[in-house]
Amino acid sequence: MNKKVCSFPILFALLALLIGTCAVVFPASAQAAPTSTGSITVSGTVASSYDAYQIFSANVVDGDSDAKIATDLAWASDAARDAVLPVLHSAGMPNSQTTAQEAAEWLNTDSHLTSALSAQLARSLQSSDAVSVALNAGTTAELPCGYWLIVAKDDAIAQGEAGTAPIMALVGGGVVTVKPKAATPKVAKHVLEDSTAAWQKAADATVADDLYWRLSATVPAGLAAYDTYTVRFVDTMSAGLDPSKVAASMHVYVAAGADGGFDAVQTGKDGRAGTDPAKGWTDITAQCATKVAADGKTFTVRTGDLIAALGGADAFAAGARVVAVYNAPLNSACNHGIAKGNPNEVYLRYPRSPFADPFSDAGFTCTPSDDACAYTWDLALTKRGSDGDKPLAGAVLSIADDRGRTLAADGTWDAEGKATVATGEDGRVTVSGVDSGKLEVRELKAPKGYTAFEGTCCVTVKAEGLDVDQVAAAKPKLTITAESPLRADSADGSTGSLEASLINTPAGTPPSIFTGGFMPSTGDMAMYAVAAAAVAGAALIVVALLVKRGGGSHKE
Repeated sequence: MNKKVCSFPILFALLALLIGTCAVVFPASAQAAPTSTGSITVSGTVASSYDAYQIFSANVVDGDSDAKIATDLAWASDAARDAVLPVLHSAGMPNSQTTAQEAAEWLNTDSHLTSALSAQLARSLQSSDAVSVALNAGTTAELPCGYWLIVAKDDAIAQGEAGTAPIMALVGGGVVTVKPKAATPKVAKHVLEDSTAAWQKAADATVADDLYWRLSATVPAGLAAYDTYTVRFVDTMSAGLDPSKVAASMHVYVAAGADGGFDAVQTGKDGRAGTDPAKGWTDITAQCATKVAADGKTFTVRTGDLIAALGGADAFAAGARVVAVYNAPLNSACNHGIAKGNPNEVYLRYPRSPFADPFSDAGFTCTPSDDACAYTWDLALTKRGSDGDKPLAGAVLSIADDRGRTLAADGTWDAEGKATVATGEDGRVTVSGVDSGKLEVRELKAPKGYTAFEGTCCVTVKAEGLDVDQVAAAKPKLTITAESPLRADSADGSTGSLEASLINTPAGTPPSIFTGGFMPSTGDMAMYAVAAAAVAGAALIVVALLVKRGGGSHKE
């Protein structure tokens, strides 16, 4: 009786590789006699353990050119046959074909064994009476010869890993090594810097002003074994951020393809992010859910099914990008200066494998975290007399920011630009929690016995070095410049404290420029330099080199 001979290409699903490929060959007299068992090793770091299901038994020997020859194919068990045949018939194999030989030949024809089909086979086997054999990663095991479906155990998939589509392996002859290759999602976080309209790892802002944050996830190409695919952003905000606007402002977008940028919306130099999706992006906010924890520190953003959102499995197989944009301003409890900043951290939860329960937390694992940070500064303006540099009370000032708002006595900003402030006994007016940029100062009333200056003078706070690849690498530099009769006095980068003086001359005295003032002490956290102008109209500059702030990381 003639034996049926099968020699299949190693039937791997997408992202699964087996060392060596098989060509169609025929038995030769010099070939070794078949054995009843063969050795298999699962390598790589996708998971620590696997379940192996035997579909076909066979006599297997090694052929030429790394080929393997399988003869006398039979169903490994009735349970395996009953689990596999309905799946193959639904996938297009003629109902008249029921033998192991016919099933194996159909799978080998025109690459019928796709990653999606291998996942369907695994699901059917897992829910059947078919018995699996446990395999440990990196450990060689002996299995009966034949065709085996290797499936990663969900509970053995760790943080930063992902189960691949199942692997079909022909065991017998020489040692077989399979190496699953998992492509895992990635997550990143950025904050919108209003002065450049750019998404950065760090930005500065005025307390209570809109401050936009962007969460971005990359889903890798090749995840064709999934029926549904949902991700969840898990965001943890520092106490200095206001969560009250998060849910109402949240917008989520998706685009096909793992390559490309994350500019899902337009941004403006008014410090605002738009809501209309850019070309190639789809707004899926209506299919998403945002839930803010009762303490306001943590919230989650769960997407709907990304496969459906992209129009089907074919589009999703190319990968996807997901972007979530929301508003979380700095609040009155925020940290000022660079020493601590106001960090905001995110990690991404994603399905462990194609067999994970999309409705259960246990079906998800997570990425390492990523962060972004927001800073704010304090400017103290002291009214001083040119006759001895003494502080002066009673000056009435209009201090306007670059949005045309003026500072009010309670420290808030008046959008109509009508508010004024007056210097107290210490001669000081404090602009607390302010963004970098230009402040315009006008003197509406001088202290008794002194002459008010005419027109407007400006003090400018400039922050450099916030646009970095990682928050931990930031070494920002803060610069303050002042126009006469303003004078820049000092800067403390660690606390974000800036000092400037506004000089008044006694009534009847010709205006002049004084270079007096105080020199800040030098500490471990900052280095200071003070320069005074020698002629009217020259800018006075103080530079502070700010310390490096460490980034955080999430561990589940």
